[in-house]
Amino acid sequence: MAGPIADKPWTRIAATAAALLLVWPMARGENGSNPAGKVKPAPRETSLGKLRGTTIIRSVAASPCNRHVAWMGKHRKKLWIVAGGVRGKEYDGILSPGIVFSPVGGRVAYGAIRGDKQLVVVDGTAGKEFEAIGQGSIVWSASGKAVVYAGRRQNKWRVVAGGAEGKAYDSVTGLVMGPDGRRSAYVAARGKKWLAVVDGQESKEYDGVGRPVFSAGGKRPAGGVPGGRVAYSAQLGKGYMVVADGALGKLCDGIGRDGPVFSPDGRRLAYFAQRGDKQLVVVDGKEGKSYDAIMPWSIVFSPDGKRVSYVAAIGEKWLAVVDGAEGKQYDGIGGGRIVFSADGKRVLYGAILGKRQMVVVDGVAGKAYDAIGRTRGFSGDGKRVAYAARRGKKWLAVVDGAEGKEYDGIGEGTPVFSPDGKRVAYAAQRGKKHVVVVDGAEVGEYDGIGGGVVFCGRGNRAAFIAARGKKWVVVVDGVAGREYDGFIRGSRLIRRGPASLQALMLRDLEIFRVEISITEP
Repeated sequence: MAGPIADKPWTRIAATAAALLLVWPMARGENGSNPAGKVKPAPRETSLGKLRGTTIIRSVAASPCNRHVAWMGKHRKKLWIVAGGVRGKEYDGILSPGIVFSPVGGRVAYGAIRGDKQLVVVDGTAGKEFEAIGQGSIVWSASGKAVVYAGRRQNKWRVVAGGAEGKAYDSVTGLVMGPDGRRSAYVAARGKKWLAVVDGQESKEYDGVGRPVFSAGGKRPAGGVPGGRVAYSAQLGKGYMVVADGALGKLCDGIGRDGPVFSPDGRRLAYFAQRGDKQLVVVDGKEGKSYDAIMPWSIVFSPDGKRVSYVAAIGEKWLAVVDGAEGKQYDGIGGGRIVFSADGKRVLYGAILGKRQMVVVDGVAGKAYDAIGRTRGFSGDGKRVAYAARRGKKWLAVVDGAEGKEYDGIGEGTPVFSPDGKRVAYAAQRGKKHVVVVDGAEVGEYDGIGGGVVFCGRGNRAAFIAARGKKWVVVVDGVAGREYDGFIRGSRLIRRGPASLQALMLRDLEIFRVEISITEP
């Protein structure tokens, strides 16, 4: 069970800024110019609170929507959470993993210790006390409207949803919620048997049950329950199956540890199964070809759900399988993942042949390099391809097969395309200096790049957060904005609209949500 989070007494408040800074990592493994003149960034600051000497710096966290922050404070033996600028009640401890933000809306939940009891606090309101709260069991719905968790009382575990306690079990695990928050599912133990509990309804008992999965698309069979489909793997004796929407699948000798995978629209379902010493992928109940192995977590549907891919092995060779069609055999498939274009018509993946690596696009292998970066993909319209590659000790960006200038590193998460696919940018490192390269031209020279590279405005202006000495600025199309002491670890520069950006910045120990409007000539 989780223990309290503690921190050594913190006395150097000046260290706050440095602790919150994040230099964008460079991959180790063209702009510059304004299309139509200089832009005029207009920032608007909203204070989200000021850090104090009691703040535990490593606890400062940004919400997934990048609009909210929360942190933990400590004085003597008491701890508390500050969220939305409001200091919560003091507790004897805060349970790991600490602050749990909702995916949207900036709502906050966390587990706390009070005496010999544990409880969950949601938006500042404390729930019922338990002997223990399940580690990592606090789960928000994708909509941020609902939260569930598991608590133990009198050696029995119960799931709490909407403040109401569910049935008692010997153990509870794998707690998940449907996309709209109306449905929940988890795995429960009763004696030596396991069962899935979906919306409070128990399945039959099994010898084992895998973590349930909800579809994101919310598609359901006729007469089914709204709020998404649900599936999980189950064991009966020596046989295994996938149960989807209550319907039992065909028995096999094993189910892949990644379990069932829904297409983005929720209409289709795939998983890989073991039969004897062979493995195969089952899509919509139909078994595919048998292979010596299927790479775990390699099943990927296209964005429209019409196509499906995975990585398989024949002997010691690996190949990509797309809609049942086999690609060329390689010594490895980089990352074990296949990337579809947004329209699902094109496919790419990294491949390993001997000591060399290359990117394969629509079945055609590109130039071989010593390493390929983890970020590789298509432009939004699917017409262009970009990735980072290493030759010797130098890294370069490859865009549509054309090599860029060599650098000591290329920023993680780049290259990136503009929304219309016409422009491409990436962060790069040369010695101790950093630049952003837009359409082959370098933008300035900085001491660090952080928070991502995004495009905004009618002219698709490149924007990023950069360090100049000990100060950080938001740079839009080469124009630097106000100076700050840093930006919040885990946050990023995001595009809020066609001509607006947003970042979470720090100045004089005060955290600001900075919204930047872009005026173009």
